[in-house]
Amino acid sequence: MSGSVRARRPPSPPGKLAPSGPRFPHPRHDHLDADQRREAASKGLRPGRKAHVTGGLNLAPAEWRLLVVILFVACAVRLFRISQPNSVVFDEVHFGKFASRYIKSSYFVDVHPPLAKLLITLAGWISGYDGNFDFKDIAKVYENVPYVSMRMVPALMGIATVPLAYLTLRALDCRVTTALLASLFLTFENGMVTQSRHILLDSPLIFFTALTTFAWTAFCNEDHYEPFTESWWIWLSMTGLSLGAVVSCKWVGLFTIATVGLGTLKQLWLLLGDLRVTPQLWIRHFVARAICLIVIPVIFYMSMFSIHFLILSNSGDGDGFMSSEFQHTLRGRGMADTFADVAVGSEITIRHVNTQGGYLHSHPHSYPGGSKQQQITLYPHRDSNNDWRIVNATSEGDPYTAWMDQDISYITHGTRVKLRHIQTDKSLHSHDIRPPVSDVDFQNEVSGYGIPGYAGDANDDWIVEIYKGDKRDKESSKRLRTLRTHFRLKHPMTGCYLFSHKVKLPDWAYEQQEVTCNKQAVLENSLWYVETSFHPKFPADAPKVNYKLPGFFAKFWELQKVMWTTNAGLTDRHTYDSRPDAWPRLRRGINFWVKDHRQIYLLGNPLVWWLSTASVLAYAAVRGFLILRAKRGYRDFDSTKVVKYDTLCGFLFVGWAMHYLPFYLMSRQLFLHHYLPALYFAILLSCSVFDLVTSTLRPRIRLQIAAVLLVIAIWNFSYFSPLAYGLPWTKAKCQKARWLKTWDFSCNDFLDDVS
Repeated sequence: MSGSVRARRPPSPPGKLAPSGPRFPHPRHDHLDADQRREAASKGLRPGRKAHVTGGLNLAPAEWRLLVVILFVACAVRLFRISQPNSVVFDEVHFGKFASRYIKSSYFVDVHPPLAKLLITLAGWISGYDGNFDFKDIAKVYENVPYVSMRMVPALMGIATVPLAYLTLRALDCRVTTALLASLFLTFENGMVTQSRHILLDSPLIFFTALTTFAWTAFCNEDHYEPFTESWWIWLSMTGLSLGAVVSCKWVGLFTIATVGLGTLKQLWLLLGDLRVTPQLWIRHFVARAICLIVIPVIFYMSMFSIHFLILSNSGDGDGFMSSEFQHTLRGRGMADTFADVAVGSEITIRHVNTQGGYLHSHPHSYPGGSKQQQITLYPHRDSNNDWRIVNATSEGDPYTAWMDQDISYITHGTRVKLRHIQTDKSLHSHDIRPPVSDVDFQNEVSGYGIPGYAGDANDDWIVEIYKGDKRDKESSKRLRTLRTHFRLKHPMTGCYLFSHKVKLPDWAYEQQEVTCNKQAVLENSLWYVETSFHPKFPADAPKVNYKLPGFFAKFWELQKVMWTTNAGLTDRHTYDSRPDAWPRLRRGINFWVKDHRQIYLLGNPLVWWLSTASVLAYAAVRGFLILRAKRGYRDFDSTKVVKYDTLCGFLFVGWAMHYLPFYLMSRQLFLHHYLPALYFAILLSCSVFDLVTSTLRPRIRLQIAAVLLVIAIWNFSYFSPLAYGLPWTKAKCQKARWLKTWDFSCNDFLDDVS
């Protein structure tokens, strides 16, 4: 019976009164009431307390020690056998070669901005690289190249991305377990490991993307707490510098700028609707963001190209992509002043206006088909085979010698001329025969025809049609003037125009650019100008001209246009290219390297990859469901928990979408590694979903679930690690690892038995 009766507390000792003081003798002034908590959550603040640390990053000392441990693990994973293979891997062919060009100061053109390449070059230069290795072929063994030092740049940036993910999620008010899970997911993500161990640009790109995301998150925390403080300016400026750096690695960084830009527009829109914010204060917010998020990135980006131009001061294999004016800013491409006028009998060089300014060229080699006469091409470099003599086709007798006995006569609009190739004594000729490559009815072959002493025939005749002159030189629109007059050459016998386009001839023409006579010629591709002119009868003091050398801004803008055009032109298919719809599903990877029965193949960690994709889809579905519920009158968004996780996951979802969806608009060649920046946001999103799903569980259970996920992720990483590190593997294990038929790594390249 006594077991069912609750014992009473003994009475208070007599003579003692109950305390009359306050119930809570030490009240907490940093607690928020219900309305304040709702407002704080709507702004993304952590609920409950007003306490604030810089960037909203309140880490316990134990967390810093945990970060050190995570860094050691990331170093071990990323740097393991980084010296292997000791030969060229995948796009090291390109980016290693660009480092050689930088060290040799030899001008080149690449579709990517220079920052990441400059960092890799700096590592090679410090380590004593002389730039003499050609990086010509995949699997070519390195000789006298500090390739390990150069690989360390992307490797160290890949390592640094890991703690940035941890700090970003902690700044977003996720739990320690969640941040730890995200950092280790990144550590053991096979694709990112593979990409960060070689002389490639994606690891620096992802690092600066992560740095921008972290800095922006910290700034948002500062902005919610108190704007225009010292730390507020620091984080905003750091975001701007990071934006400049990410877009200076690859133009994919523009997607990061778009992500931050959308966040900025949202902030300014909310401030505009806040009646407590005066117009003057709103303008101050706007100007501060414009300076730090637009001006600073632009200055940083342009400064990288300033360094780029400063280093690449010599002529190189990229000259042909640039305008004639640009080329003449390079050492070895300067040109002496040349006569301003072109007269009958002048020795001239003719350049094409539209396609990177190639020279009208011929050489003593014949077309293998068609007329089998001498080849006429467009050639990007200076050469004596670019020299032509222009004469009057209507002269009596031999026009190629008659000019010597005549007074100087200038070439004007409508003049009928002949052009004789000085080195081979062949005339520029066209006839009703199809060209060797552009074999269509409206294009005719252009050839070199004739023999010394032969005056030629009517098919050697061309009519000069002046299109426009230089506004600074009135005579240039009336007669042919060097560098100043753009003109067309019409073939009177067939009605076609001398024409060139970006079509390369085969090996028999040394892959030079095709020149044809086109009856439907696009104006831009049928315009020409005279670059140099010499006439023995011109007096020494006759007017001369030269290129007007462009300044930095003109060179910068021209290079941006060349990069854009070249990038858009990369439409050829590649054996291992893929389209964006295949990336979230990890449908196929990229073969990086095969040699000595080993292979490096870019493939993601299946668990990390598919879990992140599922989280993206789950957030989109749940967010859509909540919108429908709101339409029906449900007030889910009155919950501070819903608002917090919607703000957190929504930001990461936008980051994923902005780095992924634009690729659907591109027709250029694409690869799996283009998805890696979007994957970074997807991994953070998957861990944020984990934080939400486990928010009601006890910490021990949450930690156990995270441990199970990590064990599976590490097992996946280990299972596919031979493809990441190029380790020995067997055919049988390789076949078992091919979980999808579309994973096209070559199992036949492995041994039957490693032993």
